[in-house]
Amino acid sequence: MDNVEEILDKLEKQHPDARCELYHNTPFQLLVATVLSAQSTDKSVNKVTVGLFEEYPDLDSFITLEIGDIEDKIRKIGLYKNKSRSIYNICRVLKSDFDGMVPCGEKELMSLPGVGRKTASVVRAVAFGIPAFAVDTHVFRVTRRIGLTEAKTPDKVSDDLMKLIPEDRWILSHHLFIFHGRRICKAKNPLCAECMVFEECMKIGL
Repeated sequence: MDNVEEILDKLEKQHPDARCELYHNTPFQLLVATVLSAQSTDKSVNKVTVGLFEEYPDLDSFITLEIGDIEDKIRKIGLYKNKSRSIYNICRVLKSDFDGMVPCGEKELMSLPGVGRKTASVVRAVAFGIPAFAVDTHVFRVTRRIGLTEAKTPDKVSDDLMKLIPEDRWILSHHLFIFHGRRICKAKNPLCAECMVFEECMKIGL
């Protein structure tokens, strides 16, 4: 698609505040928050993590928690039992295999329990500034609607976008698509009249 950068420029104008909205201060906190955000909204995660990270700000404090303790503290978040188990095990692998540090490599991050490509990409991009393209439900929906990809899985959408979009725009583009999906290009009743890329969307017959 020849006009992809024009589309991104318009989205930057529409969402000048696009950024990661998960509350965090460190790579470890971001990793935990991103694991918690699976099939949950950032708002619901932030309501829990603000207090959680104040009480348990780092790996050394988190590793004192048993699975049941973590469950009690994140119970308001969906899939809290599975997420509690993942976080419990992540802490132990970080301690034993990575000297207590969150790795920045995709392979190393994906070796952590419960960490898939999306979570790894978020941590790499947001915590370390490494170009990566995480695809969540908003990115998946918006990029397919606009016509940037026809892929049917998040990983394949990510592959398509990384080929199409210049690498130096990957990180911001991820946030732009998320903001657009939350505010304008909603799953139900998208606000097409307010969309700055509506013309591009119409050009491809969507």
